[in-house]
Amino acid sequence: MSRTTVLWILFWLQAVCCAYFLMDIAWDLFWPQSVNQLAESDLVETIVTIALFFSLAFSVNELRQIMKRNDRLEDQIKVASGAFTEVMEARFDAWSLTSAEREVAILAIKGFSIAEMANLRETKQGTIKAQCASVYRKAGVSGRVQLLSVFLDDLMADNLVNPSAPSTI
Repeated sequence: MSRTTVLWILFWLQAVCCAYFLMDIAWDLFWPQSVNQLAESDLVETIVTIALFFSLAFSVNELRQIMKRNDRLEDQIKVASGAFTEVMEARFDAWSLTSAEREVAILAIKGFSIAEMANLRETKQGTIKAQCASVYRKAGVSGRVQLLSVFLDDLMADNLVNPSAPSTI
């Protein structure tokens, strides 16, 4: 069960409890069993109901904010994913990769082994090795890790590592 579902269940449980206490207070006010004003237990019920009502209002506000934030983050992930694809395609165009080299480059970036790429592309491992070498040469890198780092550099902020800061290791 998702966290949002649990929060909504708890919200409705609070709402039912709040409604019960409100009906109990109304019953005691309009149809008292004795002539006395509010009894001590009725005062406690009133305070608890007011606290429950405010917690209910706070909970629904928090739920709305969480849901809005979640929607915003999902939209940002979609944009970032699309932007990464655009950056990758622009790099592939700049490197003049063939369609086969593009497929091999994508599989290499995803972390597939030479054997897995050969199996997926239904070709020989030697062909895949030659295509990888061609991709690396055109990209100006020496291997798979450097190829991946070209794209990670595009995604990461430059200020994550301060080379002049003292090492804590």
